[in-house]
Amino acid sequence: MFEVLLTALGVGLATVFGAIIGFAFKNISHKFSDIVLSFAAGVMLAAAVLGLIIPSIEYGGKWGLLITIIGIFVGAISLNLIDKLVPHLHKLAGVDLEEHTHNPADSAKLSKVLLFVTAIAIHNLPEGIAAGVGFGTGNTNDALLIAGGIALQNIPEGMVIIGPMLAAGVSKKRTFFLAMLTGLIEVVGTLIGYFAVSIATIILPFALAFAGGTMLYVISDEMIPETHAHGSQCGATYALLVGFCLMLASSVLLG
Repeated sequence: MFEVLLTALGVGLATVFGAIIGFAFKNISHKFSDIVLSFAAGVMLAAAVLGLIIPSIEYGGKWGLLITIIGIFVGAISLNLIDKLVPHLHKLAGVDLEEHTHNPADSAKLSKVLLFVTAIAIHNLPEGIAAGVGFGTGNTNDALLIAGGIALQNIPEGMVIIGPMLAAGVSKKRTFFLAMLTGLIEVVGTLIGYFAVSIATIILPFALAFAGGTMLYVISDEMIPETHAHGSQCGATYALLVGFCLMLASSVLLG
């Protein structure tokens, strides 16, 4: 349980760490952000497959493959439905991070930026659940690798929300508080995921697949499009491969 609490805090604090970087370097280039986010996408992709989807098949027994496939699609569809209500990152039309960094804000811009932050917070809940569910297998190494991949993704996410909020007229103190709040949502999600599979181990195969599906959805629908939208496609692709291979090597060597 102590490891779960530390992991939950680590995942949440990664957003805060990214926010601190955002305060220190308000004009972070898209290229740098895309490379970091792509690396995180590669780590998350390996973590989803190795730490969630494959264990789901193994724990599901005779019906493992079917349960896993259903769980993946349910996880992806769930996030898709959330996107219909609160679009995330690249789907928030009109929220141009570079534009907000250089132009004064009006009330409309402020509303869009706060919607952007709210979207991040809402999407952080299933990501946190994925980190918590990973502990249900009893394989701490895999669980920590999954949480590490999610935490890496949270760093650039924390970085990009600072500039727009400051440009929109949000005070530094409130900006930091909102960034910290998005990280706290992830902490809550991690604990929910852990306790859910601890109380009802029968749902573990489905929960693992569901978490894997949410991660695959985030990678394909949000992270990759975001990292390929600013002319850094080649670097972003190799960064994803590096992240994937690093996680693969870690899983093999630590497993």
